[in-house]
Amino acid sequence: MEKIGIICEYNPLHNGHIYHINKIKEMYPDNIIILVMSGNFTQRGEVSIIDKWQKTEIALNYVDLVIELPFVFSVNASDFFANGAIQILKNLNVDKIVFGTETLNAQNLEALANIQNSASFHKLVQKYLDEGLNYPTCLSKASYELTNMKIDSPNDLLGLSYIKALKNTNIKAVTIQRTSNYHAKDLTGPFTSASSIRKALKEKRDIKNYVPKVTYHHLQTHLHFQSAYFNLLKYKIISEIDHLDQYLDVDEGLENRIKKYIYEVTTLDELITKIKTKRYTYNKINRMLTHILCGFTKQEAKQFQNPEYIRVLGFNQRGQKYLKEIKNFSKLPIITSYSSKYKMLDVEMRTSYIYYANEKDKVNLTLMEYQHKPIIK
Repeated sequence: MEKIGIICEYNPLHNGHIYHINKIKEMYPDNIIILVMSGNFTQRGEVSIIDKWQKTEIALNYVDLVIELPFVFSVNASDFFANGAIQILKNLNVDKIVFGTETLNAQNLEALANIQNSASFHKLVQKYLDEGLNYPTCLSKASYELTNMKIDSPNDLLGLSYIKALKNTNIKAVTIQRTSNYHAKDLTGPFTSASSIRKALKEKRDIKNYVPKVTYHHLQTHLHFQSAYFNLLKYKIISEIDHLDQYLDVDEGLENRIKKYIYEVTTLDELITKIKTKRYTYNKINRMLTHILCGFTKQEAKQFQNPEYIRVLGFNQRGQKYLKEIKNFSKLPIITSYSSKYKMLDVEMRTSYIYYANEKDKVNLTLMEYQHKPIIK
């Protein structure tokens, strides 16, 4: 039996994700599927529209085992995001990871990963950085100049990070080519982006045709939107106005741009628009603001270069059986409940308090971080 890994956010799980999972089941029938999934905050610095327990409940209708990707990796640049997830999958003895790409296959990505180790590549990247371009654009331009291969779509860039993280592992990368734009802002059928679904939900439009029934059911509960945290973020920024540079991603004088505009802006989008320059992507700015909101500092980030544990969010019968088999293989402890011995879990607790800050039942919901056992299907 092969073990197939998926790295995901499922914010929320939609028809495109089901297509991806079904393709994996066609390619590798009767094998175990293991998710490493972002929790309540995601890679682009956004809040998850429903919490990690609901996402786990949904995912277990389609996969065997759900593992949490800790906040310190899930809300980070693609290389850190990928490295944390791959280390967890390596310790779970996964054979393959399967991910979607827009234009490039695993072989192309492997070739690009090798080029990025060269002195000529680093020289070109620095040249473009000196011109004031953001890092993903610099990477894309340097790669194209050296290989004639374009790498500018989000999933291709993330796929490249996976390939780099897979070095020194026995895990094989397998790609599935995407046939739709999974980052479009407007609903398109039959497969549409998670971003377009979140936008439609915020605008109170019907998304029933774009998600499976189980997702639709969970989306009838209280939803979390990034904009709802703006007042909390603004308070945090103003109360620490002279200490913003301690937080992760507040680099190269960005704190001065925040100070300049924070008093006059009234929405999150307005703040991001004011801060942003061509040197910084929207996602970089959004992640930075989430790090400020959650109090995640550069000093903390230095402590967390590698996962401290493997936290199980849920499993079915086959997933439970596999956990028992793998327990002695993993060099990381496999945990099923909160433990104060792990500093990385303290960050999860803190970010959970913030995530549930706008909920009426915030006290009981936050207690789930202590009390919630893995979901069993």
